[in-house]
Amino acid sequence: MNSEELAWKIRRHGIEMTHLSGGSHIGAILSVADIIAVLYSGVMNIDPKNPKKMDRDRFILSKGHAGASIYAALAENGFFEVEELKTHYQNGSRLSGHVSHHLLGVDFSTGSLGHGLSAGVGMAYAAKKDGKSHKVYVVLGDGECDEGSVWEAALFANHFRLNNLVAIVDHNHMQSMDFQENTLEIEDFGEKWKAFGWNVIEMDGNSHEELNIAFEQAEKLSKEEAHKPTVIIANTIKGFGVSFMQNDILWHYRFPHEGWEYDCAVAELHKCKPEGVEDPYTPDGIENPAQPTERDDIGNDHTFSYTWDTSYPEKMRRVEAKSGSDEREHRV
Repeated sequence: MNSEELAWKIRRHGIEMTHLSGGSHIGAILSVADIIAVLYSGVMNIDPKNPKKMDRDRFILSKGHAGASIYAALAENGFFEVEELKTHYQNGSRLSGHVSHHLLGVDFSTGSLGHGLSAGVGMAYAAKKDGKSHKVYVVLGDGECDEGSVWEAALFANHFRLNNLVAIVDHNHMQSMDFQENTLEIEDFGEKWKAFGWNVIEMDGNSHEELNIAFEQAEKLSKEEAHKPTVIIANTIKGFGVSFMQNDILWHYRFPHEGWEYDCAVAELHKCKPEGVEDPYTPDGIENPAQPTERDDIGNDHTFSYTWDTSYPEKMRRVEAKSGSDEREHRV
């Protein structure tokens, strides 16, 4: 399976997994899908028949809330049965909402943001000390880079010349409840990494051609005399692949509900399905998919900076004051 096919499968599995489980973070799953697909389609040295082989490349999804993307990639690569993906987020399932190392093929459990790069740095440092040749790949979120631990790890990686480490930032420009620059300014992002001593590659993270070129360039840079770690800043679109989810912070937390949300997402994916790829859930798509109405919440700005009304605190004080007054009258 090539990377374009795997990326489509990750997106389709992601829609189904979050739909069935009522789980969050489909926007992040969709934005990172192309990065994960390229990594798992030839960049990394991994073997589903020998998932613990010592010379395998190590991988950490530091933005663990997008764990469904890793589960889908592992299943499609034969680490476990695709059918198990339907158990995502269910009681007793191995496929927890945030990625878990209890599953073969997962090197590190994540979910608490800011930890993944530090763990990856430790793995890369240990490999260097032991004279091992494998690589360590860490995918971070851009909002996660607000964490101080990320930059401590970045300093350490440069100091010990960890050229066996590649960090990839899923730079979808959104975090939590808003656009990143409205939350905490981070640009010029690339210059910050350069100041910490890293090689920096910036490109379109939803382009498989550019991703492959970036990983090839990272490999060449790792062999230069400077022996620096490399970061790939992959500019992506949150919710990429489903138009009504793109750049809408609502889909950081929301899942595709039964009705037009699920139907329209599946219908859009079917329009761009690579030839020869099979959909295990709706093989022929959805006949007569439900459509949103004027009453449905679609195409609106859900960012905190747009929706927050500065009069809310005053309104709340009035409500609380009235509530207290009513309570006193009731006691009298």
